[in-house]
Amino acid sequence: MTKKIKPVTPGLRFRVPPSFDEITTSSPEKSLLKTLKKSGGRNSKGKMTVRNIGGGHKRKSRIIDFKRVKDSIQANVKSIEYDPTRSANIALIYYMDGEKSYIIAPTGLKVGDKVMSGNDSPIEVGNSLPLSSIPLGTIIHNVELTPGRGASMARSAGSYAQLVAKEGKYATVKLPSGETRLVLLTCRATVGSVSNSNHMNVRLGKAGRNRWKGRRPRVRAVAMNPVDHPMGGGEGKASGGHPRSRTGLYSKGLKTRKKNKYSDRLIVKKRK
Repeated sequence: MTKKIKPVTPGLRFRVPPSFDEITTSSPEKSLLKTLKKSGGRNSKGKMTVRNIGGGHKRKSRIIDFKRVKDSIQANVKSIEYDPTRSANIALIYYMDGEKSYIIAPTGLKVGDKVMSGNDSPIEVGNSLPLSSIPLGTIIHNVELTPGRGASMARSAGSYAQLVAKEGKYATVKLPSGETRLVLLTCRATVGSVSNSNHMNVRLGKAGRNRWKGRRPRVRAVAMNPVDHPMGGGEGKASGGHPRSRTGLYSKGLKTRKKNKYSDRLIVKKRK
């Protein structure tokens, strides 16, 4: 959910913040935190290699369990938390053997719920199973591409995939982008869709909120001089020809995918 704020300052007039209704605690589990170091866009020699990065609030990364390999051990959901490094909410779970872990919180998961992983897990929200054990038509997220490597698809806020078919050693999965591809049946996925689907409706309201995120202002290419960019220069508001990068590569419409990529054979239908 999002909420509208009374515009008592200019920065609040257009701001649409998240409501954080699902968040149950503001203090993370210290044993699952990792320090994040800021680079300012500089490499090891101090040279700026990525522009528009700098400043921002200090953050700590949460160690998320994307593998879910503790099979047949029930875990209790202790809290639903905010993660500053991702768009989805996360859930802190306590296993019966005492181990603590963070997982991506699916929509509908609440404090006190039980989650499991493994072949014998019930088809319920938050449970992780191999694709071979999931019924056709099920909405899933956190889908693995390689068995045992951990989830790599459908992980951001509100996203989900759908299990469409099974044939031989492959399952057909429809991804959030609209792409349909084959995934090995031994790969794991989690039942349900990712939480915080209203993340896409959030509006920052002012430039300063972007600075708090560590994002510096970005100058439009057509506003630059010819020496700075291929699209710079011109009298007045000259468009600058075809959109391109600073190095001259076309930036809109040019396909950058490798022609002979190894996973092409696994793609049934390309994304729109």
